[in-house]
Order: sequence, then structure tokens, then C-alpha cells
Amino acid sequence: MVNLDKKTHVGVVGAGTMGSGIAHVAAAYGHAVSVFDTDAGARKRAGNVLEKVLDRLVSKGRIDAAAAGAIKERVVFVDKLDALAPCGLVIEAIIEDLAAKNDLFTKLESTVDEPSVLATNTSSLSIASIASACKHPERVLGIHFFNPAPLMPLVEIIPGIDTSEKISGSTRSLIDAWGKTTVVAKDTPGFIVNRVARPFYGESLRILEEGIADVVTIDWAMKQFGGFRMGPFELMDFIGNDVNYTVTESVFNSFFHDPRYKPSFTQKRLVEAGRLGRKTERGFYDYAAGTPAPKADEDEARGREIFMRVLVMLINEAADALFWQVATREDIDLAMTKGVNYPKGLLAWADEIGLDEVLRRMESLQHEYGEDRYRPSPLLRRLSGAGETFHT
Repeated sequence: MVNLDKKTHVGVVGAGTMGSGIAHVAAAYGHAVSVFDTDAGARKRAGNVLEKVLDRLVSKGRIDAAAAGAIKERVVFVDKLDALAPCGLVIEAIIEDLAAKNDLFTKLESTVDEPSVLATNTSSLSIASIASACKHPERVLGIHFFNPAPLMPLVEIIPGIDTSEKISGSTRSLIDAWGKTTVVAKDTPGFIVNRVARPFYGESLRILEEGIADVVTIDWAMKQFGGFRMGPFELMDFIGNDVNYTVTESVFNSFFHDPRYKPSFTQKRLVEAGRLGRKTERGFYDYAAGTPAPKADEDEARGREIFMRVLVMLINEAADALFWQVATREDIDLAMTKGVNYPKGLLAWADEIGLDEVLRRMESLQHEYGEDRYRPSPLLRRLSGAGETFHT
């Protein structure tokens, strides 16, 4: 059994934004890190980005020059998979494609010594499906970082159906030692964050498509009355509509087309038109220089209704995640505050509002639309009927 500690040589596959960010985190905590990518240009870009990030940290006084130099020396970019052979932990951060990941894990298993841990940074694919490519699936698990990895505190630890408990525990302890906040999630579509957060986007898109309010007004309502740092459309543009849509579609398909996760035609058409958000200068908003900022219709009553409709859908999703034992109530609330910067944990927020009020609003939506999309979680019904809360 491999002992994961500060002496563990860490391997990263993929020199993109996420892979290089994970390498930075591991090297900052003293690990020797080897980053493999077949693309020489990607390796060079990742090295340049790491150097710029470290220089910026030095200029801001967050680390000294000696520490920055040590981190740079610990990270080595390699062009052969065999260079990862000495690694005790390898984290894959390539494209979200199951066939590509299966092929990689088959090669990794024959390259890296058997006691070593093989991890995937997938945000939505099944850990069991990825591990199925290996003869020893017990050494495979999910370690899901959030972008940018050096800054975002949350990491989801996702054991597969065959993952060894010792490997899960040892891996979580290691990531904790890297200064991250870890939560454990069941291997279900979207894990915690990408499952529970779907209504933030999906219900906001539904409100837009119904003509209840425009993009800027919905964003204003969520920030003004909910205290969210970014509105849903601002956030989709920031993430990239292609990325956000792909995750939504993956979760929808993985849940056997449950209408609660149904993708939006509006977002699909933006993706098809190449309006991906900030990276293309057009998405839900126009980011071209000189474009005037649109103004929200700041009607308080309507704004509060928009906010509450999205919020109760989020709470209902969190309640269902708890009902199906995806994670503990503490980890669900922690994941949403640390992973996507929600102002409050959703289950704690529900307790504050009152479960009767959340249930009333969900039942009203279900009655109005007659859609299974708005079915209240059985746990929400159960606790409300018993006069209990999520945190009692």
C-alpha cells in the first residue's frame, strides 16, 4: 500500500489550465511534480503561465523569490508517459471524453507501480466507468479540483464502487495537507457541486425563456437579493457556455433524461453560434470594447420572486442529494460555499427560510406547470411534515 505524504512524487497528465494548476498546488506543498503532455506547445505555455503566476505572487508579497524558485524547480514537464513511472499519485486532467480517459488509464496502469494511486479530475463522468479500464480499479478514484486550482479551496473526493477505503482515506488526508477543503461524494452524475448547482443555471434560463425577465435583470435579482457574487448568466459566460452546456447535457443524460436537468435550447443555440462568453467576447452579454452595459429592470417585487424561484430549486436539489446519500449535509453545504462561492449553505439557508415555505413554493411551481421538473424532494416533504429542519 502506497503511503501518500510530502515525499510522494506526483504526476499530472494534461498541461492545460487545470493540469498546470494542480501541478502548482502540489509543488507549493513540497512535492516533486512531473507534468506529461504530448503537445510541446501546451507544455511550453504551461511553464510560462506557472512562471508568470509565481512572479505575480512574489510581486504581491505572498511568497518570496526563494519559494517561487523552489516551486519552479519542483515542476518538470515531460513528453513521455514512462516518465511518470516513479509517481506515487497520478492525477489525470485531460478532455472530458470517456474513451480518451479509458485509454489513458489502461496505459497508466501498466506504467506506474501497482501500489500507486491513479486519480481523475473529471467533473461529471463516472469514476466506475473510468476505473473499468484498469485491472486494479481499487487504486482509482476521483479528485475533482475547481478552476483555478491554486485559488479555489474545494476538492471533491469521489471513491468509485471498487476504490479501496485506505486509498480514499490516504488521498483525502494528502489533499487536506495541501491546504484544501475536501468533501466526499458518491459516484453519481455531477457529484455534489455540478449536480446541486444545475438549477442556478437551468431555472434562470427557464425564467428567461418564459419572458419573465431578461438576462441582466435575472443576474441583478440573484446578486441583489441572494448575495451571489455573480449572476447565473455572468457566470455561464465566465465559465464558457460550451463548458457549462456540456456539463448540463452530461448530467441530463446520466440521470436518464430526468427533466430537472434538461438543457436549454437558448444556451445550445449560443454554443452553436460560437457565442461562448468572455473567451469569444460574446455570450449572453457582449464584451466588445465600447459596448454599453445593459441595465436591469430593478423592480423589487419581481426581483425577489425571481431569486426565490431559483433558490428553492437549488435547495430542493440539495435536499435530494442528501436524500440519496450523495454526501453528508455538512459536506453538501460546505461544497456549495467553498466550491462555487454561494453566500450560504443551501440546507442551512432552507432552515433559515423555513422548510414549510420552501415546500409551499415547490408545490406551487409543480401545480402551475404540471411538470416532474418541480417535484419536491421526499426528504423536504418528510422534514417539513415532522416540523424538523435539515440541521436538527
